[in-house]
Amino acid sequence: MEEEIPKEIRGDDLESKTDEQLNNPSTDVSIVPTDKKSDIINPTDIKEMEVHHHTHPSHGKKTWKEYFWEFLMLFLAVFCGFLAEYQLEHMIERDREKKFIQTFIEDLKTDTASIRQILIFRNRKMERMDSLIFLLKTQQIKGHENEIYFFGRTLIRSNRFQSNDRTITQLKNSGALRLIRNEQAADSMITYQKLVELIYLSQEDDRIERRAADPILSRMFSPFVLNDMITIDGVNRISGNPPLRSYDPAIQQDLAYYIHQIKGSNFLIQARLELLNKKANNLIVFLQKEYHLK
Repeated sequence: MEEEIPKEIRGDDLESKTDEQLNNPSTDVSIVPTDKKSDIINPTDIKEMEVHHHTHPSHGKKTWKEYFWEFLMLFLAVFCGFLAEYQLEHMIERDREKKFIQTFIEDLKTDTASIRQILIFRNRKMERMDSLIFLLKTQQIKGHENEIYFFGRTLIRSNRFQSNDRTITQLKNSGALRLIRNEQAADSMITYQKLVELIYLSQEDDRIERRAADPILSRMFSPFVLNDMITIDGVNRISGNPPLRSYDPAIQQDLAYYIHQIKGSNFLIQARLELLNKKANNLIVFLQKEYHLK
């Protein structure tokens, strides 16, 4: 006989009990009835709890205006960065340009000092060659051997001009000549260097002509006398009038010819050095003014 299930037990409560509690009469299955509606879970509330994490409002699709403004801001950021980098690079190049100009001016000053010394030497040499030509032409040989030895020995001496080209060489080798933005300044620097190279060619011609006179001098002058004239200070006059090795007029004529050749090169070098000196001084003034240098 089945035991009667108390009325206090609700149907929905039976579902929550285990089979052991239902089948075992001795088990306390007293259930407190519930009449409050607030204690009953509403299925609607369960649904709302399940979808609680979806309650945030979703963003809609962006409009073309939003995309445009985002692109514009990104473009402006990149463009401003480019302008800042360009300006920095421009400032660095202007600073390098100014430094190159400063060192070039220093080179020019060194050149002008050297040119002044060489022009003094060239002028003195020209006077000595004129004196030797005069003695040979007038046949004032005997009794003037002292002078002829001295003028003949100094005939083959030289003082070579060498430009201080550290800056122009660096500009050419490194491709930095483009940094000289002032076209007139760049043209003047290049023109100056071309004149320097022209002087080098003239000096090479002078060297060849002086070396060509060596055989004539060796035939006319005693090597022992010439040796006594050379000291650590240069060429010095000897005492008395030691005899020449040869008084042959033909040799004297040959010597006069080589003096003529050497004088021509000396004239050309003098003229170009004076022009170079003028260009250097004018260029120093111009560059100092253009680049606001002292």
